[in-house]
Amino acid sequence: MYVCSCFGITEAQVRKHADAGACTPRQIASACKAGTDCGGCVRRIQALLGRGDCARRELLDQRQEPAAVSAFGDVSLPEAA
Repeated sequence: MYVCSCFGITEAQVRKHADAGACTPRQIASACKAGTDCGGCVRRIQALLGRGDCARRELLDQRQEPAAVSAFGDVSLPEAA
């Protein structure tokens, strides 16, 4: 089934790019242009990507622990392991 009518990109192609490491709609767009014309397929691409396993996403999640801000505006950074 087609995901992107503008460029003729199928679900299988999106999954292939995801299996190759594309974790976000922007990365899919870089790989095959899907989502870069009318934008109507971006939500479908997001749904296909879901929140499944993605090595890059897991690495980013580990690196981007939010800093805690106290009531006085002080910032405490997460402690290094």
